[in-house]
Amino acid sequence: MRGRKPKPKAGTLANTSMGALPRCPAHLSDVARKEWRRLATPLHEAGILTLADRAALAAYCQAYARWVEAEERLTETPTLLKTPNGHVQQSPWLSVANKQLELMGRYMSELGLTPSARRRIDMPLGAETEPVDKIEFVVVYEGQDGTRMETPLDRPGDDRGSEEPGDGITRYELDSRI
Repeated sequence: MRGRKPKPKAGTLANTSMGALPRCPAHLSDVARKEWRRLATPLHEAGILTLADRAALAAYCQAYARWVEAEERLTETPTLLKTPNGHVQQSPWLSVANKQLELMGRYMSELGLTPSARRRIDMPLGAETEPVDKIEFVVVYEGQDGTRMETPLDRPGDDRGSEEPGDGITRYELDSRI
């Protein structure tokens, strides 16, 4: 299929039997089970993980466990090995670690476990932020005594008045070093 991936809609299966929290598969290793316990509930509460996604999360967790094992083995062995005939080759554990990282990246993208993947997900109603009524720009710099200083960014024709930042105002800080 060509083009961009469609945006998944979080929480669309929440009102069906598919919306239940999936159980951790028995075949996962101990490290993979720990990763499952770390991720399953938050992903389910965010409306991303359903029973239909059990295999994808299990595959991610197992790839994670294999990556951890390979990284641990790499600390015990050299990255480059000398073969019996004198050639130098990379450790097989390095290949395993790289392959598992590649697999993890694919599953992380699908499960919304990366910042860019989370931006693609349509969050359910109620996850929205309050509307912004006004934007205030300030320059932030360090004073001579080392304290943090802020100065409003004045613009010609600005009729801000003396309004304090509060509800409905979003502040953007501009670093004076720019």
